[in-house]
Amino acid sequence: MESSIAKRDKIGVQDFVLLEDYRSENAFVENLKKRYHENLIYTYIGSVLVSVNPYKTIQGLYGADTMSEYRGVNLYELPPHIYAIADSAYRSMREEALDQCVLISGESGAGKTEASKKMLHYLASCSGHMGDVDRVKERLLQSNPVLEAFGNAKTIRNDNSSRFGKYMDIEFDFKGSPVGGHIKNYLLEKSRVVTQAQGERNFHIFYQLLAGAGNSLLSDLQLQSYPERYRLLCQGDCTMVKTIDDRADFMLVQQALSVLGFHDKECQSLWTIVSSIIHLGNLSYVSGDTEGTSRVSDSDNIPALAKLLQCAGDILERSLTHRTIEARGEKLLTPLSVEQALYARDALAKSTYERMFLWLVHRLNSSLQNESKVRKNVMGLLDIYGFEIFVVNSFEQFCINYCNEKLQQVFIELTLKSEQEEYYQENIEWEPVEYFNNKIICDLVEEKHKGIIAILDEECLRPGEVSDDTFLERLCKGVGKHAHFLSHQTTDYEGRKTLARNEFRLSHYAGDVTYSINGFVDKNNDLLYRDLKEAMSSSCNIILKKIFTAEELQSKKRPPTAATQFKTSLAELMVILMSKQPSYIRCIKPNDDKRPGVLQESIIFHQVKYLGLMENLRVRRAGFCYRRPFAVFLNRYKSLCPKTWPTWRGSEKDGIRVLCVHLGYTSDQYKIGRTKIFIRFPKTLFETEDRFQDRKHELVTQITAIFRMYRQRKVYRKMQWSVTTIAKHWRRVAAQRYAERYRAAAAVVRKFIIGFKNRNKPKCPENVNFLEFVRINFLKTLARQLPRNVLDHSWPTPPPALTEASNMLRLLHQRSMVRAYVRKMTPEKKLQLSLKVTASERFRNCKEAYPPSVAAPFVGTRLSDSEQDAMKRNLAVKFPESGPVKYATNCVKYDRHGYKSRSRIIAITNKGCLVLETGSYKLKEQHLFEHISEVVVSSLTDGIVVIRLPTDDKNSRGDLIIAVEHVIEFIIKLLCEHSNKLDCLKIDASGKVIHNTPGNKSGTILFHKGDNALISPTKTGELQVVRLTSDQHFTAVHALTRLHHQLAMLLT
Repeated sequence: MESSIAKRDKIGVQDFVLLEDYRSENAFVENLKKRYHENLIYTYIGSVLVSVNPYKTIQGLYGADTMSEYRGVNLYELPPHIYAIADSAYRSMREEALDQCVLISGESGAGKTEASKKMLHYLASCSGHMGDVDRVKERLLQSNPVLEAFGNAKTIRNDNSSRFGKYMDIEFDFKGSPVGGHIKNYLLEKSRVVTQAQGERNFHIFYQLLAGAGNSLLSDLQLQSYPERYRLLCQGDCTMVKTIDDRADFMLVQQALSVLGFHDKECQSLWTIVSSIIHLGNLSYVSGDTEGTSRVSDSDNIPALAKLLQCAGDILERSLTHRTIEARGEKLLTPLSVEQALYARDALAKSTYERMFLWLVHRLNSSLQNESKVRKNVMGLLDIYGFEIFVVNSFEQFCINYCNEKLQQVFIELTLKSEQEEYYQENIEWEPVEYFNNKIICDLVEEKHKGIIAILDEECLRPGEVSDDTFLERLCKGVGKHAHFLSHQTTDYEGRKTLARNEFRLSHYAGDVTYSINGFVDKNNDLLYRDLKEAMSSSCNIILKKIFTAEELQSKKRPPTAATQFKTSLAELMVILMSKQPSYIRCIKPNDDKRPGVLQESIIFHQVKYLGLMENLRVRRAGFCYRRPFAVFLNRYKSLCPKTWPTWRGSEKDGIRVLCVHLGYTSDQYKIGRTKIFIRFPKTLFETEDRFQDRKHELVTQITAIFRMYRQRKVYRKMQWSVTTIAKHWRRVAAQRYAERYRAAAAVVRKFIIGFKNRNKPKCPENVNFLEFVRINFLKTLARQLPRNVLDHSWPTPPPALTEASNMLRLLHQRSMVRAYVRKMTPEKKLQLSLKVTASERFRNCKEAYPPSVAAPFVGTRLSDSEQDAMKRNLAVKFPESGPVKYATNCVKYDRHGYKSRSRIIAITNKGCLVLETGSYKLKEQHLFEHISEVVVSSLTDGIVVIRLPTDDKNSRGDLIIAVEHVIEFIIKLLCEHSNKLDCLKIDASGKVIHNTPGNKSGTILFHKGDNALISPTKTGELQVVRLTSDQHFTAVHALTRLHHQLAMLLT
């Protein structure tokens, strides 16, 4: 790669336009030679790229880094390169929405195929990266190995020569990403299938299959990996090529077929057809039993071939040795001679391969097809065979060179003739450049009714005996006097020395070419016997069924000749090329031996001359590099001038003048024609384009701001409309809901009033809702006003209909509160309550002293702590058998005689009761429970207790009479210590209690109420007990007694 301007000056100029002696061919070739020897294979002629084949790999010339370096750079800012042409065409297509085409031309071996690959790789790398885009790019790239394998072959001049013409359209979306493609092929050299010149090979795929297929696949195809064993592969004595790795290439082909979406069955069918063609070439014939007949010499080959072609063996063998002729409505089966059979064999091989190749191209197109209706831009790549001059040139070279003549004509039309004519039409001052116009040669070949192709077709269709010699004879009569045509019959004596009787010579733009007429008629007819077509159409092979159709057999129309088909397809190609903006790559072959570093000047001079490079240089040197219609130029660059932006109101020509003045163009930099502006120097255009690219950023900012404002305003208006719509509908819904609630409320109120009027009636439809409301309302009120404790007796007044339920709820609530109260009680308190319950059962409503005792809790002793301790110590020492003291209290003991009172302590143990002396705690009396027969108290509030004891014992002192302050507590403690004594209690309400004294005597205790409380003996010998009356106190205590009774009942 060139690294500096100084280095480029030493080794020649990178643009031939900069040559000082631009009219000299020697200077032109010398500049090309200098650069070639420095590995600088690319040179510009303006925007045309000249490429010299180096026949070697140049380090650093290609790759991702080089692609990145040329991406988005103007054409002349970096050294000449094919990437620069590709980038310029790509950016022009993307930014100006103009369809492009790149025409790659040159001789065979000049590097056209490699140039098209580099173009395709660059276009794939510079576009976007997304899922579908990457898939399309990968398929576009992978189509090359497949087409090269089936359409390229080694020739004397090129190890990878394209033996077919290829034009590929790559479709891009508006973002510049490839979205699809389409391939057109032109004139596959199918004669190579059956014959190759010395030093040449058949198509690559045959050798790749033998070298790369596995043993199992070769076994299925009944092949061996030795191409020398097959006649169609070894005619040129060149089955192996040092620069080609057939095994690796076959792996690439298989991988490419997979990427392109070929199914396994399709791949297998392809290999089957290729192998069948190889086997078909090994068929040989011998004369039959009768004269003019033939048969297959080795009949064992037919079953193997029929198996591969998947058709009946007998039908295949008959079609290879016989032909059906239809005469006057009758069909006759006639045998073929050995020569005819060999022709039929070769015709079948050629036709099968050609049709398979056409199917392959069609299948590739379906894989690359983009069905989107969105507008797409197209870039075309034309890689077609170059001009060929061999020792023996036949029908194929005639068609190939005719194609190159047409391409040269396009080049002349677009670069030389049309450019100069455009200057005249636009009134631009111009010095005419002389050039050779090859239209006369094109007309010689293709002119209707007079051209070579027309004469060849007439000869092929003429009834009677037709041969190559008759064709040459008619050709000499038709075009023999043409200045560019020579034959043995039409030339002079000296010319006849260089021309055989079966040859003619054409003076092409690239030089004189001598053609041998042998095979012209047969190759142009391109006949395949109907019997062979029928045999192939009966095949079960999925590809053969498609390429040999039943519709073809039914058609009676004669197919067009090969030359006519090629002429028609070339005409279509010319229309396509003329409709696109072209870019040119002119490939030059440095030598005939494919040696790197060797440049033969004679060969270079010849190619420079016939490629018209000198004429192109003179036109570029004198002309303008850029021209555009006023509307296009003004529309693209009007944003660079405030007067023309955003809209120019005047004429387009005036707008161009204003714009050029604002841009600072000088008079020698541009010219204004009638309808177009012409810019002379690329530098001027690039500076303008750079300013436009900078301006685009400003415009994008302005457009973005305006668009954002527009979008937000649109969003705001939509939101405003949405809010208004939602509010309108919400108000409607809210009003509807309010009306529904209003109607429902009126109905409820109406029902309530009717129910209130009928509230005292039994439940009926008129009052059912009201009663339900009353119930609910009462329950809600009750839930808020429930009593909070057991002493709270408040309760809401229920409606009449809920009286029973209210009572049940009240009872349940009381029980619930009591249960809660009881759960919180300690065992001591429960025992206390149990004793209280017992007291209530025995004394309630029986003794007036009971109500005052309800509020006072029962205790374990009424003595002080010191008294209690002293009593326990005395009893423990003197009376240990008495047991533990359960209860003790102070009392007053009255004697049985005289009723003298004595202060005593009475203690209750688990065996009985003890009467102790106060202070000394001396035991005065001890009475066991079993001796106590009855305990008698009065019904008044006094504390007199009479404990009846046995009197039949001589030591008995009679009943024990005591006065206790807490009489209820004492009696409960006394009787509850021994459960059998609970029934011994007697409450006397008569006011007189008789007690027993020793000696079977008795005494009387009188009880009554009075104003002064006293206990004293009377004069008559009774004990008088008087107690006071207090009604109010009795009432309060009585209520408490009832409450405790209820608690006791629940507890039990």
